[in-house]
Amino acid sequence: MVNKKILFQKDGFNEWKCLNDTVMGGSSNAVCDNSDAGLVLRGNIVEQGGGFVSCRSSIFDPFLDLANYKCFELKIDGQGRTFKFAVACKDNLFGLTEFIPGGLRWIKSFPTNRFGTTKVKIPFCELNPSIRANKVNFPFRFESSKVKRLQLLHSKFGDGGLLNDNFKSGSIKVLIRSISVF
Repeated sequence: MVNKKILFQKDGFNEWKCLNDTVMGGSSNAVCDNSDAGLVLRGNIVEQGGGFVSCRSSIFDPFLDLANYKCFELKIDGQGRTFKFAVACKDNLFGLTEFIPGGLRWIKSFPTNRFGTTKVKIPFCELNPSIRANKVNFPFRFESSKVKRLQLLHSKFGDGGLLNDNFKSGSIKVLIRSISVF
């Protein structure tokens, strides 16, 4: 039997907030609303000057210890868009990555079905280190016992700084039904 733990579902996304491209001078706007079905991210994406909307958890205190797990599972109604899941961890380099503007994130892009719920599995070993949508070649190690924050983005950039082929500007409404680990 697989040991599965639900991290967030239904109205359990209380501490999640939006972070949009306005932090970089863009003009996209979106909000996160907690609902009985999960977390709703809705708003308008403007590609020029930025090109992303996102929702993210607060910083976990204490950190999430996911050392006994190997994979994230997301259930999301994503409108056929490709999203990026990002995980921030405390590093074992004396906190040096904290001084990097934008911080180090472990990311993985994934497509969603146009209609209905998509169930996505993201093994920890498939998460890649990234800084502001750019691949990092320094040999960092994903610290599953020190997870600080989770984030979901719809961005014009995918993995490794490449463009997201399924990026769509304009109106967006996405439902994150749950985030689990197993």
